[in-house]
Amino acid sequence: MIRYITRRLIQSIPVVFGITILSYLLMTAAPGGPVNALYFNPRLSAAERQALGARLGVNDPWYIQYLRWLTGDDWMRRDTDGDGVADTSILIPLDVDGDGIPEPPGEKRGVLRGDFGTSFTARRPVLDVLIERLPATLELGVSSLIIGTTIGIVIGIVAAVRHRGWFDNLTRVLAVVFDAIPVFWLGLMLILFFGVTLDWLPLQGRCAVTMDDSCPPAYLRLQYMILPTFVLSTGLIAGYSRFTRASMLDVVGEDYIRTAKSKGLKDRAVWFRHAARNALIPIATFLGPSLTGVLGGAVVTETIFSWPGVGRTAIAAVTQRDYPVVMAVTIYAALATIFGYLISDILYGIIDPRISLE
Repeated sequence: MIRYITRRLIQSIPVVFGITILSYLLMTAAPGGPVNALYFNPRLSAAERQALGARLGVNDPWYIQYLRWLTGDDWMRRDTDGDGVADTSILIPLDVDGDGIPEPPGEKRGVLRGDFGTSFTARRPVLDVLIERLPATLELGVSSLIIGTTIGIVIGIVAAVRHRGWFDNLTRVLAVVFDAIPVFWLGLMLILFFGVTLDWLPLQGRCAVTMDDSCPPAYLRLQYMILPTFVLSTGLIAGYSRFTRASMLDVVGEDYIRTAKSKGLKDRAVWFRHAARNALIPIATFLGPSLTGVLGGAVVTETIFSWPGVGRTAIAAVTQRDYPVVMAVTIYAALATIFGYLISDILYGIIDPRISLE
């Protein structure tokens, strides 16, 4: 098992680098740029735009910017003031907190040395921004994953046991309906009905706004989690219930199920102890994308409900051309995807001892 995990992790290294190269190329090739997004001033001259772009480090070709982002700029000389002459590697002092006093100059050490740079918009280290948003994403994603997976698997097993009954037909119809409804539309309808019409639940946010911008524990603000968790869980419930039902129907005709019934075992033991365990083997395939969604953040849901997570931060960074944050989120999502599918492969061996990962 350890050898398999090590081999997979080594194989993922070139994949991550390939993703970052392609992402950086697409990001810099998009129309507009950080200068236009941050300094929306039609009176800026070409020389001023050039100087601002030099300060942000976005005037060079994309491969130079990528190399600087990857390995840092403390070993290279570049044009930091936009005059066309390569200066020292130290950046020009900038007033990053708006107090009128330029902060001391600093060097970029690069992602390979743990420095993801400074956000163009937040004027803070990118890692600090993401770590600040990560608890909200995990809070929403983990709760949705647990609820969606548990309810979906139970519904799928019961629907297979009650094959062609009213429960089976009803759950199949509801699964198709909720799987087809767009997430943004469902979220807006829930906000309109429960938040505006009935005024039962808050419209958005993670907790009530306070002076210190802090949130109480989750159990004290469950009303804020109900709607976004429900929106995220519906898709998981629909997918897991349909897939579990199909897997269970394939298993119930096997010889060992008939043997278990002939031995006089109770129906509950036959369905849940013998049939369900073997039916859950294909379900492990879904856990990879599900974990990716949990770690990466539900972009649409967090945006609709103004949930301060990684997904909402990524959307804001793309809109504002905040290159360091976009690239940090890209690496974060790539690692989450690799980790999720690795967990799926490991679960294959745990659920089915006949599968060897060596």
